[in-house]
Amino acid sequence: MAFPLTEQVLVNMSEQVLVIDVKPLRAGKVNTRCPVIPPDPGGVGMSAGEPAPPRRRNPRGQGQVLKAQLVEAAARLLATLDQPETLTLRQVAREVGVAPASIYSHFPDLGALVDHVLRQRYDELARLMVQAAAAATDPLDELVARCAAYVHWGVEQPGHYRTLFGGRMPADLAPRPDSTAGTGPDAEQAGDSVHGAGAELLESLIAALAAVTDPAGTRATPERRWQAGLLLWTAMHGLISLYNDHGDLPWPPLDDLLADLIGLHTARSAQEIADLLSDHSV
Repeated sequence: MAFPLTEQVLVNMSEQVLVIDVKPLRAGKVNTRCPVIPPDPGGVGMSAGEPAPPRRRNPRGQGQVLKAQLVEAAARLLATLDQPETLTLRQVAREVGVAPASIYSHFPDLGALVDHVLRQRYDELARLMVQAAAAATDPLDELVARCAAYVHWGVEQPGHYRTLFGGRMPADLAPRPDSTAGTGPDAEQAGDSVHGAGAELLESLIAALAAVTDPAGTRATPERRWQAGLLLWTAMHGLISLYNDHGDLPWPPLDDLLADLIGLHTARSAQEIADLLSDHSV
């Protein structure tokens, strides 16, 4: 059957072409108002009811990349949030640009993720202290090197230092001694804590100080050695925290303060400590 010639609007609908009859077209008239939209070459349309194509699998090794990104994001948030104790998995996921459910393939909960961050920071600080002490020529030089590495890292990395020692995390996530190990020197001898790497930092400081003040191990009991190391660490922690929080004060040079601090805890002159510090300046 023959159809009369009509002006037509052709609309591309993926694989189908919809023809709409408008009105008879007079002979010789060219249709310029309704151009034909050619079909997409090789394109295959997807109807509204058709499911989306399956997501491609991540390349081999991509999972470890995501894990590293999650740890880095959590560390950055803990170091920069005004209230790091409010950190959530959703915030970490948003920072990385993934769905929160993606985190559970690598960490069972927020506590496990924060624990991983803390262990990384403890290991980083411990490594710096060991490297600084490696070139020491005597026990006092080693103690000065360890203290200098600790204090300078804390001042240069204020956010990460706050993460480790600022106490700004929920109580169930913050480093805490194992309840079965007790506290004080007994806990040190038991050797266990939820974050053993943090305990090792303190133990290394206690040993380095005792090597200077009681090299033969006859002047003080283990309890007194532990207390002396704890007081030295407390003094350095106070110096770092105040220096970071009140940077507008007219502070003396950091190494001058550290020389006086170590001198007070070792009964050595500040000048002797300052001379050693100059060899470990960073």
